[in-house]
Amino acid sequence: MTDSGGGDESGGVAGTGQDAEADNEPPHQAPSSPEGDGLEIPLEEEPPSAKRPRLSDANQGLEQVTEPLQMQGEAPALTGGLQENPDSPKQRALLQCEEGGQGAEEVILSRGCEKECHQNGDGVHDEEGETKPEEDHNSNGSADSPSEGQRLGLDFTQNPQMLTGSWAEYSSLPENYLKGCKWAPDGSCILTNSADNVLRVYNLPPEVYSYNWDLLPEMSPVLRMAEGDTIYDYCWYPKMNSLDPDTCFLASSSRDNPVHVWDAFYGEVRASFRPYNHLDELTAAHSLCFSPDGTQLYCGFDKIVRVFYTERPGRDCEERPTVVKKQGQSGIISCFGFSPCQSVYACGSYSRCAGLYSCQDGTLLALLPTRHHGGLTHLLFSPDGNYLYTGGRKDPEILCWDLREPGKVVFSLKRNVATNQRIYFDLDVSGRYLLSGDTEGVVSVWDTQTAPSGGNEELLQPQLRFQAHWDCTNGISIHPFMPLLATSSGQRQFPWPSDSGDDSASDGEGAEAVIPPQETRQDNALSLWWAGLLSPAAEEGPEQKTEGVEA
Repeated sequence: MTDSGGGDESGGVAGTGQDAEADNEPPHQAPSSPEGDGLEIPLEEEPPSAKRPRLSDANQGLEQVTEPLQMQGEAPALTGGLQENPDSPKQRALLQCEEGGQGAEEVILSRGCEKECHQNGDGVHDEEGETKPEEDHNSNGSADSPSEGQRLGLDFTQNPQMLTGSWAEYSSLPENYLKGCKWAPDGSCILTNSADNVLRVYNLPPEVYSYNWDLLPEMSPVLRMAEGDTIYDYCWYPKMNSLDPDTCFLASSSRDNPVHVWDAFYGEVRASFRPYNHLDELTAAHSLCFSPDGTQLYCGFDKIVRVFYTERPGRDCEERPTVVKKQGQSGIISCFGFSPCQSVYACGSYSRCAGLYSCQDGTLLALLPTRHHGGLTHLLFSPDGNYLYTGGRKDPEILCWDLREPGKVVFSLKRNVATNQRIYFDLDVSGRYLLSGDTEGVVSVWDTQTAPSGGNEELLQPQLRFQAHWDCTNGISIHPFMPLLATSSGQRQFPWPSDSGDDSASDGEGAEAVIPPQETRQDNALSLWWAGLLSPAAEEGPEQKTEGVEA
C-alpha cells in the first residue's frame, strides 16, 4: 500500500444536518473536546503514577453445557490477512519470553516515544511488530505452546490476571469515559476512543514478553489524535504492519466531519473521504469498516452504504442503497462485518435487523429476522464463516445465527446491557471463545464448543465470569496471537436531579445516600489482562487474581 495521503484532502471540513440518532448515545450530551485540526496533541510529561490496586481474589466460573457445537473444518484466515514471517523478531521474542530471553523490546512500536518528537527513529521500527499468524492456528484454539505458529494459548480455567492499564489519562476531564479499544492487526499497539473525542494509541509494554509483570508501569499513550466532535466509529487498516509505515493507519468518523485517515506513526491526518448526501451536503458516516484486503472502505449511513477506494481519497464513491422499492434493510447502518471465507459482508442497523450482502455489487442476499430488542451495535463472523454473532443496545442477548440456514438462531448468550452505548464483544482467532463485558463491569467468557448440537436456540451459560471494572465494561479486544485481553470501561453518568429548596432539609439525607455510590462506580480506564498459563515466577507474585462473579 502506498501512501494514500494528499495535502488537499486532509483536514476536518465541517458539514451540516447530522441526525442525533447517529451515535449510540445522545450526541448533544457528549462532552466538548478541544478544537483540533487533525494534528497530534503534544504529549505532556507526567510523573509515573503508582500501580492501580488490583481486584481481590476470585471465585471460579459458571457451569458449562457439555454437548459440543460442530464447527466445520479448520477456521480459515481472513482474506486480507497478513502472512507470518517465522523468522520475525517478534516471534523470536515470543520463543524467548519463558526463558527470560532478551530482544523482546525490539518488537515494540516506538511511535511517539518522546515528548518533543513523535517521529520514529531510523533503525527502531524496522525491528518492529510482525504480522499475525492467522493461518497457523488450531481449530479449537487450545494451543498452549508457541510451537504452532508461535501462538500462546488462551486459558480460561482461571480468572485473567490484570497486568497494567491507563486510568490517570482519563481523569483530567470529568466523565471522560472510554468507548472501546481495539488491538492493531499486528498486535503491536492498542487504539482507544473516549468521550473527549480523542483517539489514543498505546504501545504493548515490552515487559509483557519477559514476564516481568511486577515492573509494569501505568501505560501512557504515545499518540493522541483529536477529532472535532463525537466519534461515531473507528477501525484499523486490516493489513497494518509496523515494518511498513505506509500500512500503519486507521480511519475514524465523527459528527459533521468527513472520514479521516490517521497516520499511526505520526498522529497526523493522512487523507480524507468526503461523503455527500442527495442535497450535496457533507454527511458523517455512522459506521466504518475496511474490506479484508484493505482496498475499500465501507461507510454506513441511513438506508445506504457508500464504498470508497482506499487509494483514492476524496468524494468519489460507490453508493449501495439498502432499501430498494421499499424493500430491504431500513434504518441507519450501525456496524459491519466481513465473512472470512466468502465474498459476503453483513450490515447491522438501528432498525434491529442484520442483512447479508454481496461484496461485488452490494446485492442483498438475505435479511435476518428481527429478533433483537434494540438497534444492532456490533456483529462478528465466526472464523469459519458459518456463524454470525449479533448484539444490540439495551438488549441482553447476543444471538448466534447459522448462515447455512439463514434465519436460524443456534444459541443465545446473556449479558447485562442497560444502555444505548455500544458494548463490544470479541472472538478469539479460533472462534472458540467469545468474550463480552456488560454495564455492571463483568466480563463473561463463553466456550462456543459447549453449545448444544441440536440448535434449539438454547441459552449458553458462560464458562467464566470475572469483575473487570467497577463501571460499564464497554470494550474488549483479544490480542491476535498472545493470550492478552484489553478492556475499556466507563459510561455517561446521569446525576440525580437536585431537590427543591423546601424539600432539601427533609430529603437531603436520602440524596446523600444515593449519589455517593453512583460516583464511586465511575471507572474510566483501559486495562491489560493476561489470559494464558502463568509462569512459575508470575504465580509466586502477589496481586495476581481478579474478583470472580458468582452465578
